[in-house]
Amino acid sequence: MFVTARTRLQNRLNSILMFCLLTISVCLLAWLSHKHSLEYDWTANGRHTLSEASRNLLAKMPDKIEITSYARENSQLRDAIKKFVGKYQRHKPDIVLRFVNPDAVPDEVRNLGISVDGEIIVRYQDRSEHVKSDKEQVFTNALQRLARNQERWIAFVEGHGERNALGDANHDMGDWVKQLFNQGYRVQPINLSETQAIPDNTGVLVIAGPRIDYLPGETEAIINYINDGGNLLWLQDPGPLYKLDSLAEELALNFYEGAVIDYAGQLIGINDPTIALVTKTLYSPHAITAGFEYTTLFPMAGAIELLESIKWMAKPIFGTGDHTWSETAKLEGAVEFNEGSDTQGPLTIGISLERELEAEQGEELVSKQQRIVVIGDGDFLSNTYLANSGNNELGTRIINWLSSDDEFIAIPPKISNDTQLNTSSTVLGIIGILFLFILPAVLIAIGIAIGLRRKKQ
Repeated sequence: MFVTARTRLQNRLNSILMFCLLTISVCLLAWLSHKHSLEYDWTANGRHTLSEASRNLLAKMPDKIEITSYARENSQLRDAIKKFVGKYQRHKPDIVLRFVNPDAVPDEVRNLGISVDGEIIVRYQDRSEHVKSDKEQVFTNALQRLARNQERWIAFVEGHGERNALGDANHDMGDWVKQLFNQGYRVQPINLSETQAIPDNTGVLVIAGPRIDYLPGETEAIINYINDGGNLLWLQDPGPLYKLDSLAEELALNFYEGAVIDYAGQLIGINDPTIALVTKTLYSPHAITAGFEYTTLFPMAGAIELLESIKWMAKPIFGTGDHTWSETAKLEGAVEFNEGSDTQGPLTIGISLERELEAEQGEELVSKQQRIVVIGDGDFLSNTYLANSGNNELGTRIINWLSSDDEFIAIPPKISNDTQLNTSSTVLGIIGILFLFILPAVLIAIGIAIGLRRKKQ
C-alpha cells in the first residue's frame, strides 16, 4: 500500500473530524450530566440512597422546602452537606439549599441559637426546625414535624414570681422561648387568677419556678387540667413548693430538701459545687434521651423521689452519680456531706410520668396518652445557662416529647456489610497470577504484534 498526498489529506481530515466529534460528544455529555443526574447505588444495602419512609414523606410535602446551613468557608464541610441534601433533592427538586458564613452574621447566629458549625435550619411553610446531624433519621423526622400543620400551644403560668417566658433577664426564659417559636411552637403566658381555667388548646402547661404561694383556686385549676389529661412541664427549684403540695401528691412525687452537691465539675473548670453535671452515662433509657450524648448543667438542682402510684407509669430521665449528695445545710464555706441529715447519691433530677386516658373526639372515645415531666431545676433553661453544652437541646427534646412529637420515623441503620472481600487462598492465587504474570504478558504480546505489523507496512 502506497501513501500519497491524497491519502495523507484524507487521514488528516478524518483525524480532525474524529477530534471534533469527540469534543462535541464530551461537551454534550458534560451538559447532560449537569442537567440530569443519574446515579446507581450498587451497595449491598443501598446505604447511599434514601429509605422508602423518607421518600414517602417527601411525596406528602407539596410546598417548597428551604434549607439554610450556617457553615464556615470550609469546602469539605459544605460539600458533605451538599451531598447529604442532594439525596433529598433528587426526589424533591424544589428543595433549596443555601449556605451562610456564621462569622459574617454574628447577630443572626445568636438570635437563631446556632451552636454548631454546619447547623441546618429547615423551613417549610411558616415553621422551621434545627438539625445538627447528617443522619437520615434525624433529618427526616425534622421534616415530619414540619409537615404537621396543627398549631402547638405552650402556656407558661405567671403571677407567682415564675421565670418570665418572654423576659430578657438572666433568670428568665426568653432565649429558650425564641427557640421554641422558631420550631413552630406558640407561647402564651397565662395568669390563673384571671383566667380561672387553662385554655382547652393548651398542648403543654409550664410551671417554671414559682416564688409566691399559689391560691387554692389556682392549684385546683392545675389539678383539674391534669385530671382532664393535660400535659405538664414542672420546673421546681429547691425550696418550698408554694402551695403546690397537692400537685406533688397528685403526681406521687416527693421533693428532697436541699440542693444537689456535685464536685465533678472541678474536672472541667467549674468550681461551683452546686452545679450538677449530667453526662452521657447518667441519662436513663428514655425517648427524651435516646441518642443524646451532650453534657448538661443543672445549677442549684433539687432531687426528686418517686412514690408508689397506681395512676402513673413513672420513669427517671436523668440523675447524678454516687459521688453527689443532697445538702440540707446552708451553702456557706466548705460544703461537706453529713451522714445524718444529707442524702447520698445517686439522685434523680428529672422524672417523666405517663398514663393512657380516654378522651372524646366528636362522638367517639379515643385513647390519649398523657405526659408529664418534672425537673428539680429551672435554671438550666434560663437565659444564663441555656447555651451551655446540651441544655438547649435537652429542653427542646422535653417539649417535643410532651407534645407527642417524638413519634419518629424508624429508619434502620445501614451497615456497611460489603466493605470486605472474603476469598479462598486458591482464588487469591489465581488473581495474583492473572494480574502479575498473565495480563502483563498479554499486553507485551499485543505490543510486539502491533510493532511487527507496522514494520511490514
